Amino acid sequence: MIPKKHLASLESVYEGSNGESLVGGLFSFAHQVAKQERLLPGGYRSIINTGKEGGQTVFHLHLHLLGGKTMSEEL
Repeated sequence: MIPKKHLASLESVYEGSNGESLVGGLFSFAHQVAKQERLLPGGYRSIINTGKEGGQTVFHLHLHLLGGKTMSEEL
């Protein structure tokens, strides 16, 4: 999921206004997609990598939605 408003990372969400509602919207949309893709009630994983040391390689806020198989504890 990628918001239209450019934000470099999750860290920059809290530097401006309406950041929290944007993040809430991302997770709400992810939940809708998970239902649409029949990942529920089984489950899914949502990930936002933040910063270089957090594994972020694309510096535009985005959320990864993973599902369709059993996830391990390790990333």
